[in-house]
Amino acid sequence: MTHTDIETYDVVVVGGGPSGATAATDLARKGRKVLLLDRGGRIKPCGGAIPPRLMRDFDIPERLLASRATSARMIAPSDATVDMPIEGGFVGMVDREVFDEWLRERAAKAGAHRLTGGFERIERDYNNDAIVFFRAAGDLREQRVRARMVIGADGARSQLAKQTIKGGDNVKCVFAYHEIIRAPQNGAGFDGQRCDVFYQGGLSPDFYAWIFPHGDTASVGVGSAKKGFSLRSAIKTLRRSTALEGCETIRREGAPIPMRPLKRWDNGKDIVLAGDAAGVVAPASGEGIYYAMVGGRIAADAVEAALVTGDARALAKARRAFMKSHGQVFWVLGIMQHFWYRNDQRRERFVKMCADPDVQRLTWQAYMNKELVKADPAAHARIFFKDMGHLLGLKAT
Repeated sequence: MTHTDIETYDVVVVGGGPSGATAATDLARKGRKVLLLDRGGRIKPCGGAIPPRLMRDFDIPERLLASRATSARMIAPSDATVDMPIEGGFVGMVDREVFDEWLRERAAKAGAHRLTGGFERIERDYNNDAIVFFRAAGDLREQRVRARMVIGADGARSQLAKQTIKGGDNVKCVFAYHEIIRAPQNGAGFDGQRCDVFYQGGLSPDFYAWIFPHGDTASVGVGSAKKGFSLRSAIKTLRRSTALEGCETIRREGAPIPMRPLKRWDNGKDIVLAGDAAGVVAPASGEGIYYAMVGGRIAADAVEAALVTGDARALAKARRAFMKSHGQVFWVLGIMQHFWYRNDQRRERFVKMCADPDVQRLTWQAYMNKELVKADPAAHARIFFKDMGHLLGLKAT
């Protein structure tokens, strides 16, 4: 098909969440002509937790934090609780509506052309170049641009991935739903500096539910991959049991969250995936913002290398680089989810295990630094034996 007299971009980034906005910013700062295409009007359901490392690595100002959580509380099926204070650190909490928009604006200030619209499809011109079709917000006409490279950052059910990447049409997901509520001034048990995580089969048969503070608001959410399980009913139950039923509901949001990284992120020519589209959400925790932004940066680096060298094989380096840095963490978390989230008996033991000082210390160190802690092999050995004891139900643990 012939496509003449249309605008050409070095890179078209499809999706303006943390991953796409980060990729667009990095490439624009390198002097590339970038189009950031985001459909707008959507806020991902998310607890909004970001580690201090994210703020350092991506130059995030503290003013974007809605609150700082200095502890977490794990709630077992029996309602037994374990508090996990963060010694010398914090978990930053952001409102995705504010945070994502700030990232998109930063991309625009860096030089990216920002456009609100929905991706439609990709065709090829006479040179086999990518022609990206989209519909701009408020305009029913189909528009198109030429792209030397395309980054797909359009979410867990990425249309770009479905159309262009092998395996991109078969993504297993957890479905997440949350309600943003007005935080109570004197809520029964609510703490504006604590993240509450509920490991209870009645609230989620295969994941967990949460209450995360966002300053004046709070995120009350749940995730599950089980078909037929009512996420809305679970949240209604959770709000009633935590005396949050009467709090004003500001908005409700739901979306799929990928369960594991795709086996392939690029088409071998001019397209590479990032963020949820690539499946980079941590198992067990469901944490995605940090990994999405890392994935966006890695995708941008791979695209830049391909543009400079003319060698499309550079795109495959994005997945290899990500998995080299974070694959082991994802593997460990995947095993943890497989074993501990299986039934309430195991969830009870898991929460009990979280009371262990070694578990708490290494957990927070790993979270803050986004890597497994290797400096204390004795602590890891103690955790291993305690972990096995809890799993087997031994009384000595």
